[in-house]
Amino acid sequence: MLMDFNVSTFFLEIINFLILLWVLQRLFYKPLLEVIAKRKSFIDRTVAEANTTRQQAEALRDQYQNRQQQWEQEKQAALVSLNQQIEAERSLQLNKLRSDLEDEKQKLQVSVSRQQEEFKKLAEKQALKNGARFAALLLQQTASDELEAKLTSLLIDKLSSLPDDCTSSLHLLKTQKTIPIKISSAYLMPVELRKQLELKLKALIDGTITFHYFQAEELIAGVRIDIDSWELNANLQHELSAFAELADEIV
Repeated sequence: MLMDFNVSTFFLEIINFLILLWVLQRLFYKPLLEVIAKRKSFIDRTVAEANTTRQQAEALRDQYQNRQQQWEQEKQAALVSLNQQIEAERSLQLNKLRSDLEDEKQKLQVSVSRQQEEFKKLAEKQALKNGARFAALLLQQTASDELEAKLTSLLIDKLSSLPDDCTSSLHLLKTQKTIPIKISSAYLMPVELRKQLELKLKALIDGTITFHYFQAEELIAGVRIDIDSWELNANLQHELSAFAELADEIV
């Protein structure tokens, strides 16, 4: 059975539907849209803050990377500078060490040269002393009255060529009443040589002379004449003593 269409009822249903839409929009849809809008605004703000934070983080990362690169460059520059300073100091100390070693080397060379020179002088001195000692032993074995006579004759000949200051000093001895002359020889002097010697001395000294003869074996061979403070030597002991004194003069 078909229902009858009622216009008034239809319009009332339409009115009820419209009222329902208004109520829904007024009570449910509009608050929902506001909530959605607020939520969207919060999300957009959060996203914007997140983007800002991300940008700041990226900026900080770029700044850190740049700073890290600067630090690396500064570190490399500092290492280069440090290596240069170390190399300069090493070169300076090495040069100083070389200079000190050269100074020590020169000092050592001077010391060694001085020691060598001293050793050489000591060796020369010892050689002269040994030579004098050997010569003394040799001459003691070879000395004889004949050798002494030759030395005495040589002295007599040399008395004629004494320096002027010596002869002048001998002439001054005439102020003494008696002039003692001491004549020493290793062997007993023959009478003939005594006469020759006395004649030569009297010719040099103007005054009264007394002669005193002594035997002195330490002269080895030859004669020694003592006149006041004067001493004339023509003997092997004197020559050897002079040889030994030459060794003592080596310093």
